Amino acid sequence: MSTTTVSKLATALKIKPEKLISQLNDAGISVSTEADTITNDQKLTLLNHLRGSHGTKTEIQSPKKLTVNRRSQSELKLSGGFGTSRTVNVEIRKKATYVNKDSLLEEAKAAEETEKIEREAEEQKAREEALKEEAVKADASIDETSGSEITPDPQIIGEPSKDQPKKKWKKTKHEKPSDPFEIKELHVKGNVKRRKKRQVRRSVNLSSLDQSHTFEKPTQPVVKTIEIPTSISPQEIAQKLAMKVSEVISVMIGQGIMATGNDHIDQDTAILVVEELGHKAIPMDERSVEDSVFDEQINENESVKRPPVVTIMGHVDHGKTSLLDYIRKTKVTDGEAGGITQHIGAYTIDVKDQKITFLDTPGHAAFSQMRSRGANITDIVILVVAADDGVKPQTEEAIEHAKSAGVPMIVAINKIDKPEANTEKVKNELMGLEIIPEELGGDVLFVNVSAQSGEGIEDLLESILLQAELLDLKAPSEGRPIGSVIESGVESGKGAVATILISEGKLNKGDLIIVGEEFGRARILMNEIGDQLSEATPSMPVKVYGLSGAPNTGDELRQVESERQAKEISDSRKENRKKNTLNEKQAQKMKSFMESSDTDKKVVSVMIKADVRGSAEAIKDSLLKLSNDEVEIDIISNSIGGITESDLNLAEASDAFVIGFNVRADNAARKLLKDSSVEVKYYSIIYETIEDISNMISGMSAPVIREEICGLAEVRDIFDSPSLGKIAGCLVIDGTVIRSNPIRVLRDNTVIYEGELESLRRFKDDVNEVKSGTECGIGVKNYNDVKTGDQIECYRSVEVKK
Repeated sequence: MSTTTVSKLATALKIKPEKLISQLNDAGISVSTEADTITNDQKLTLLNHLRGSHGTKTEIQSPKKLTVNRRSQSELKLSGGFGTSRTVNVEIRKKATYVNKDSLLEEAKAAEETEKIEREAEEQKAREEALKEEAVKADASIDETSGSEITPDPQIIGEPSKDQPKKKWKKTKHEKPSDPFEIKELHVKGNVKRRKKRQVRRSVNLSSLDQSHTFEKPTQPVVKTIEIPTSISPQEIAQKLAMKVSEVISVMIGQGIMATGNDHIDQDTAILVVEELGHKAIPMDERSVEDSVFDEQINENESVKRPPVVTIMGHVDHGKTSLLDYIRKTKVTDGEAGGITQHIGAYTIDVKDQKITFLDTPGHAAFSQMRSRGANITDIVILVVAADDGVKPQTEEAIEHAKSAGVPMIVAINKIDKPEANTEKVKNELMGLEIIPEELGGDVLFVNVSAQSGEGIEDLLESILLQAELLDLKAPSEGRPIGSVIESGVESGKGAVATILISEGKLNKGDLIIVGEEFGRARILMNEIGDQLSEATPSMPVKVYGLSGAPNTGDELRQVESERQAKEISDSRKENRKKNTLNEKQAQKMKSFMESSDTDKKVVSVMIKADVRGSAEAIKDSLLKLSNDEVEIDIISNSIGGITESDLNLAEASDAFVIGFNVRADNAARKLLKDSSVEVKYYSIIYETIEDISNMISGMSAPVIREEICGLAEVRDIFDSPSLGKIAGCLVIDGTVIRSNPIRVLRDNTVIYEGELESLRRFKDDVNEVKSGTECGIGVKNYNDVKTGDQIECYRSVEVKK
């Protein structure tokens, strides 16, 4: 028999030894110290004692239900084709459940007792309610008799004589008790149910009913007032006005609005339609979900000084990126295709213990939208103009963007180290655009710089810091963050990434944010050199990873409380975008229908795939501008990322070709391309993309036919020829008359016949052409009404490409 000490048992039970010794003594086991030993029988005695003291049975109760699972495995041989066989493992599973009948009987008995108690309680409650009803009826009869008691008139109602026999009234079952105030004890039998009263149908007096809610035919037209959202369909207008949609559409057609019942129309048009129908319409104050959320997010933290945001703008190849490279001491230009900036780059540098954030915008014409966006989020614009090239179209455009944004400007005249540099010419050209230097009384700083030698760079940086000091730039560095998307894309292995410039507040790692239609947690914050950050403060560009997708450039970053709130805002924005897109497509279809002509318009379907969102938008905007009266560009898709198999399937179904800008097709797409008719064109420089597509569209356009007059001959005399009819003796007074070209016969400078020459002779010889100042004989085919003084004009048709 195994034994153990009191100390070990106390350790196993996780109680103090003194408490265990006390419990053992209570159970009748004599122990005094921790070193005393205990047998298994004594342990069982202690266990039964503890069960008894806690009110439990000492014996172990049998389970009420027992489930047994059985499994048996076997092998089954199956014969296959060609004399082969295979073995299949078969497993049979059985499940049996055994129930303790005694426990079921006890449960049924307990349920029956419970039901009996509830039934008795209900009967007792019914008896009490019956007594209360009798008491209420008695009180009501007392009030009625006391209130309606009238003294009889002895003259009208005589007293009965004593001789008259008294009438005996038969007692009925419903005879009232003599004393209405007497309350008798009621004896109700428990198992007898009350008889249900029969419902008596009473006649209803219709004149006594309230007729206020019945239908009344209106005596005059009902004018309704409805609210109109920013976009609404004729079907919804008809529902609001409780009328047929055909009536609404007929009024719209009368006003020249072509739309079906499900087409959406704008708010102003809908208000005109409703007023034309004789009702009143008011614009709906649509406070969206995001308005209600973001209006409450007011940053009341103290504003502190922040670094200036400087945007470098100018014409392509004027040295913007090279200038920034010299400042950063890096070679960013080498990484761009063709040495041309394809998208916005954001960098932060330290100058004299102060930070400056630079935005490098593309100078090509296709990036007008990106330059405009850069001007809207910047504090200072650096306008770079090449001293050897002067003011160019994108230079003028950058000036317009800076003026419209109300941003101060500093002009950097670059490439002054070149021998053909002419800074005075550049200043004069800029003065023609109302950019006046400070030395001439203006408010614009001019700095001569060289991105190659570094001349004037320090002066440029000092001018930036001076301008920032005058602007007194401040923003709250705490609280909820607000920022703008500078660039976005998709990185392999990391997902969607967005370069965001924080304008106020603080963006912390792990914050739940929404950017445009995309939302998620900021899993990674990274600066321009690849270092991970824990937070981002105002005027700091930062790459954010963790969004559900790549947002559009220019979208605003905001922080939200929960994913549910973020999803509501995202769904609302997606719905609005779909409505706007649908309205634009319907308007375009209607415009095409109204402007349709006899000639069919050619449509070029294009799918755009780019590495970043900004480049994709720039290509889309530029291609749409290439559409003309004969060829229309249809962008079926505009997205970022590599070319996939689904992209090729969509392009093939839409009869489109694919533009891959800095992206390539994946393995599955490359295999599909071998057997597919889809054409994929790869580009890395944007103006080459636009130039190539423009040439393709020019080739598809029908050439313009232009007429050129070759020669002009004047009829001096008419001769008759037995074989050719009338021959006009002419003198060529201008150009050359060519026999193979068509001619016109002019009389008094009016065309009277168009045709071709049958013969052209010089003396008796047939010739192919006759030059100016030479006489000749001309026979006009199928026309003999030529007279002296007429002019014969020889011309040719020339095709001119658009």
